[in-house]
Amino acid sequence: MHVLRVSEHAADARDGAVLSEEERARCAAFVREEDRDRYRVAHTALRRELAGLLGTDPTAVPFTREACPLCGGPHGRPAVPGNPVHFSLSHSGDLVVLAFDDAPVGVDVEAYPTAAVVAETASVLHPRERAELGGLPASHRPAAFARCWTRKEAYLKGTGTGLGEAPSVTYVGSLAVPAEVPGWTIGDVPVPDGYAAAVAVAVPRPADPGTP
Repeated sequence: MHVLRVSEHAADARDGAVLSEEERARCAAFVREEDRDRYRVAHTALRRELAGLLGTDPTAVPFTREACPLCGGPHGRPAVPGNPVHFSLSHSGDLVVLAFDDAPVGVDVEAYPTAAVVAETASVLHPRERAELGGLPASHRPAAFARCWTRKEAYLKGTGTGLGEAPSVTYVGSLAVPAEVPGWTIGDVPVPDGYAAAVAVAVPRPADPGTP
């Protein structure tokens, strides 16, 4: 797990030297320089970390998309061909979070939302999560909502479904301890004040006793 501040790495990543032509084009499409910095820092760090794990040059790291588990289309989880390592990337505000594992993994980071955003968005959560938020003092709801949302996003990134699965379907919890989700381990990631982050890792299935 890697947590980076964009402000501390922006100058080093600004030349975009390790990015692909497609990545540089995507970066250039952002209107605001702060968004371009965030993209460059995130994808430069991702390439460098994967290069170290794969024993290759950052510019040579290959990427693909897995099949979507819902429709089979080529827009599932980003991956390295053959999955020698699984990875996930997220960024928000001044933070970038990267996760790497031997099993499918998802990570998400979010800045705390405003009370107005919580009030407008909480209705899309699982009924138990809505009840949890409603039972908290108003001042505690932004942090609890951010905890819940990052856990949910991390899980959905890990499965590859993304928001193809409605946020109301899987219960991940908004309180201090994440809920148990069958087949997955979900945990909160320590990040600076004002942010929440979570990681979800697939739990390997036990081998079939009948398999030789």
